[in-house]
Amino acid sequence: MIDRIRSQVPIIPQTTQSGPEARQETGGGFGAMLQQELSKPVEFSKHAKTRAEERGIEITPSLIDQLKGSMVRAQAKGATNILAMDTEKAFIINVPHGKVITAITQDEMKDSVFTNIDGAVFL
Repeated sequence: MIDRIRSQVPIIPQTTQSGPEARQETGGGFGAMLQQELSKPVEFSKHAKTRAEERGIEITPSLIDQLKGSMVRAQAKGATNILAMDTEKAFIINVPHGKVITAITQDEMKDSVFTNIDGAVFL
């Protein structure tokens, strides 16, 4: 009976590679996933661009790198909407879309209440 079933089941070759070759085929593991996430661009919504300009927040490559790092750390913890902040400025970011929703200065943070966020990351 078993021989009859075996003859009806197609034989699919299996590879049993291990080591770096196997990791390359599957995407390289965590390191590759991290690099993929870091290579995604950080986008600013039209609203966030306007707010940054109005509030004198300069969008520099260094700031972009900090925001990317914040998104990667937040995503690792399962957060979807975060407040990324330092002592001078803050940003609300939608992590899955990699999009900055708004930008806020220190003066505006004093009286602000941040809602609909599920995480905070210090830049």
